[in-house]
Amino acid sequence: MNVNTKYGLKELDLESRLGAEGTESNDRTIPVIDLGDFENRKEEITEQLWDAAVNYGFFQLSGHGFSREDVNQAFQWAEKFFALPGDIKAQYPLRSTTNVGWEYMGQVRPSTRLADQKESYQITLPKMEGMWPTEEELPGFRKFMLDFEHRSWSLGMQVLSCFANRLGFPGDFFIKAHDPGSDTYKSTLRLLHYFAQEPGKEIAKGSWRAGAHTDFDCLTLLFQKDGQGGLQVCPGREAESGSWTPVIPSLDLVTCNIGDMLMRWSDDELRSTLHRVRMPSPDELTRSRYSMAFFCQANCEQVIQGPKKKYEPISAEDYLNQRISANFAALQESGKEK
Repeated sequence: MNVNTKYGLKELDLESRLGAEGTESNDRTIPVIDLGDFENRKEEITEQLWDAAVNYGFFQLSGHGFSREDVNQAFQWAEKFFALPGDIKAQYPLRSTTNVGWEYMGQVRPSTRLADQKESYQITLPKMEGMWPTEEELPGFRKFMLDFEHRSWSLGMQVLSCFANRLGFPGDFFIKAHDPGSDTYKSTLRLLHYFAQEPGKEIAKGSWRAGAHTDFDCLTLLFQKDGQGGLQVCPGREAESGSWTPVIPSLDLVTCNIGDMLMRWSDDELRSTLHRVRMPSPDELTRSRYSMAFFCQANCEQVIQGPKKKYEPISAEDYLNQRISANFAALQESGKEK
């Protein structure tokens, strides 16, 4: 991969210093924001989103338009995909240069330098030729996921339109920057399966289901199942404190966080927040954990620079390539990537 390295991303430096266990604290509360009656309440909702993004970087949404049945059905499809035999999933291997496909313990965080204890499947629409399971292998999967991806995009753009207004951009600024009709569309739906831990199986010391990191998109929408906890956050303004807050999972709420791309685009007014997924507790050892994340990532040609021009301009493609390269370097070096 040809990666432009001249930008010296400070985000990676922060990640690399935060692999320690730290402590869990319930002192913070993740804000819950109701999007109901959005058009009539947009000004009020914008203020709530802005406050949460500035002070926490994480928030949860209700009134978002997804029913429990919608989300539960999506999880059923994800579980069916990950239950496919390994040789079938291996026909669709992750290619980090396009960020699509299936990976198995291929993501190594700068914070841990160990592989996350998970597998995932990435869907990025313009790059999916030959990367979908066939109808014989998983009938109905592609159709459902295409619809779920589009609905996730619509929700993400609703939230980003509020941030556009506060930043002084046109209301449709981020909608145009994430145009799904373009060949340069980069937003990604990611299905995740964190492994159950087999009794007696030794896991490398310092392992995490997902090591501490910030996301490198504009906005992440995370769908979680009731009772499948493990996500912890450390607000950006307290990033070196080592105190982590658990996020309670619920099919009724969509958990959101600001990514590094939007933090730059806002001249650091909005805060990208460190988060991780801890290893299972003793009563969780034999249970898998599933989640689904939609990453609002700007189209390749979009130039990221905030209204105050705090940072030099960088294309979304260069920015994403640097971050993806850092996270999947081990996969590339091992020769697993096809």
